[in-house]
Amino acid sequence: MTSAPTQPAVEAGGCPFHHAGEPAPNGCPVSPRAAAFDPFDRPYQLDPAEALRWSREQEPVFYSPRLGYWVVSRFDDVKAVFRDNHTFSPSIALEKLTPAPPEATRILESYGYAMRRTMVNEDEPDHMERRRLLMEAFLPENLEKHEVWVRELVRDYMDRFIDKGRADLVAEMFREIPMAVALRFLGVPEEDAQELRKFSVAHTLNTWGRPSPEQQLQVAEDVGRFWKTAQGILDRMLAEPTGEGWMYDSIRMHEAHPDIVPESYLRSMMMAILVAAHETTAFATANAFRTLLSNRDAWNDVCENTALIPSAIEECLRAAGSVVAWRRIATDDTEVGGVKIPKGGKLLIVQASANRDPSHFENPDEFDICRHNAAEHLTFGYGAHQCMGKNIARMEMRVILDEFVRRLPHMQLVEDQAFEYLPNTSFRGPTSLWVEWEPAQNPERRTHSVLENPTHFPIGAPVKDEILRRVVVKEVAREAEAVIRIDLADPHGRELPDWSPGSHIELVSGEWRRYYSLCGARGDRSRLSIAILREPEGRGGSVHFHDTLKPGDVLHIAGPKNHFHLDASAPRYTLIAGGIGITPILAMADRLKALGKPYALHYCGAGRRTMAFLDRVERDHSMALTVHAGDEGCRLDLPGVLADLSEGEQVYSCGPERMLEALEALAVDWPEGTLHIEHFTARSSILDPENEHAFEVVLADSDLTVQVGNDQTLLEALTAAGVDVPSDCCEGLCGTCEVAVTEGGIDHRDLVLSRAERDAHDRMMACCSRAKGKRLVLAL
Repeated sequence: MTSAPTQPAVEAGGCPFHHAGEPAPNGCPVSPRAAAFDPFDRPYQLDPAEALRWSREQEPVFYSPRLGYWVVSRFDDVKAVFRDNHTFSPSIALEKLTPAPPEATRILESYGYAMRRTMVNEDEPDHMERRRLLMEAFLPENLEKHEVWVRELVRDYMDRFIDKGRADLVAEMFREIPMAVALRFLGVPEEDAQELRKFSVAHTLNTWGRPSPEQQLQVAEDVGRFWKTAQGILDRMLAEPTGEGWMYDSIRMHEAHPDIVPESYLRSMMMAILVAAHETTAFATANAFRTLLSNRDAWNDVCENTALIPSAIEECLRAAGSVVAWRRIATDDTEVGGVKIPKGGKLLIVQASANRDPSHFENPDEFDICRHNAAEHLTFGYGAHQCMGKNIARMEMRVILDEFVRRLPHMQLVEDQAFEYLPNTSFRGPTSLWVEWEPAQNPERRTHSVLENPTHFPIGAPVKDEILRRVVVKEVAREAEAVIRIDLADPHGRELPDWSPGSHIELVSGEWRRYYSLCGARGDRSRLSIAILREPEGRGGSVHFHDTLKPGDVLHIAGPKNHFHLDASAPRYTLIAGGIGITPILAMADRLKALGKPYALHYCGAGRRTMAFLDRVERDHSMALTVHAGDEGCRLDLPGVLADLSEGEQVYSCGPERMLEALEALAVDWPEGTLHIEHFTARSSILDPENEHAFEVVLADSDLTVQVGNDQTLLEALTAAGVDVPSDCCEGLCGTCEVAVTEGGIDHRDLVLSRAERDAHDRMMACCSRAKGKRLVLAL
């Protein structure tokens, strides 16, 4: 097993558990928490992420004897397993967790049940060959046409209970709409829909649940009837394959490419895609409404501004997604998170836990509809097997929420209701969701305009630049010559998000959008503080903010975000700030002092009059501080200060480029990971097509080839091809868009990677770096 962060380090593949116990398949003893873990216990069923908090903190990969699976709980590890679908085969994704008794098997056989491979559980190269042929209907431009009909359907269902004042949204709407949308998308006639509605839950319980022997028999009956009904519908489609819908598209592909899309595949997909499209979206919608209505400020914000709906839905999918976990099997001896997994080892990769990992999401336990990276959640999976229907689900959920916040903004959860969940490892949503409202307060009783001009949402993940939080300027104060401090507050007086040392926000005012580090007191969540240096020779943003901002002004921010994390586990630190670079360094010094960590702080400036927060720095950090004021002849001797770094010591610095370049030169022979720096701006983020060349990128995991023009970035080309790559600054400053490179020379243009990391030639930043030659191979 892996060790907890607070325990002594162990050798690779070693085990920190020395007590006796039943060993895992890799020979390592099983810890008490791992031995006790049971996903069918109430804690996991009610909140799987909370139930695995101990795992994220102590044993991110552990063996569960009760389940017979390796459980993976952290973001990076879950994502790594998804990325490598060769080492981690999806072939067991639809395998029954609870073996069926002979009687249940005979019942299924009596219905001709013959579920085979689908897109969910097939290996390469079959999976990608079929996926490419069958993907067209899922492309954003082909989904747009469904939105008007979906909205009409939502309004029709709402009309049935809008004047009742009380409803179970699951029974009266959320289970019905996803099924209706799925059937229409597939091309299934409405007269066949009613039979299919009866049986979809049975498939979930049959595959991912732990039904009793008696339940197994009833479940087998329902699954068999589901299969037989679906096959009858498909037979009629095969007999007359001229209709419209994805199943008809698949039938035509079968006729054109029977070797790639055989009839057995159509029969399995006819059943599997109904479950995938119906259950997951129904559960996700119920989870989202329960979460939003339980966080009333967020609900009110969406009612006030429907432009927040796309980001709100993504945060709901992160915080309370319907897809809890998927399964994989190791095709060879391998490692996950430093833990040895033997060939044949089965893995339960828990996305719900990964979505609450603090190493990837700031304040992961808080619900924040303005979270800038919520769309990086793993609820839809990742890589070649990422959910094809993710954008249909997004569209449905956005339209439903838009209609509710217009027509029933005063709706509330019925108090003290008990929420029950279908007992299984992988899919989660309440079986009922009771809400109530006062019909006399329905806005449409006063004006019918609430039904006019509905919000149109572009298909796909929300654009990060559009996820903004409204704030008001609380105070503007001068901190030094040419430096002002801006304090920002929530317009409603609510708490703002917590943040970690090194964090920044993007300040947005009209056309101006600039990054500024947070430098206030972390314990004060009533405000966020930044400092802005007036730069007359800059791009104009600092001058604009200096000349125009005043208390009471309403602005927008993105974040907080952190690309300059402080590793609090080192034995000692040297902090070096140059000029306005004191802002992130000051927050780090505050944190280290609070932790009782030894540190030295060097603050450099042209003169004391230009050095922001100097009084505060001297007051709070005098014992560790050395001031290097240029006009006093006290310049910083970098080689001298850093000549005798102790073992494990970390160096953090932010300041002018010349200083940072000198630090990078000094750090060439330091142990990897010693130096951490934050740049103010990229050296150049503007493409000059005349001086660039086009190149080809092969995506090894997805079996795709993408052309990158001389006038576009690699990130732009990947996004245009429908490949999800997280990104943030798009200037080579943050490292968010890092992609793994397996072949080809790299023209590095970022300010993130160290020299040693660049020399390894195994990663690059997609937003700015390019190929040296004509071809790159990426692990995507």
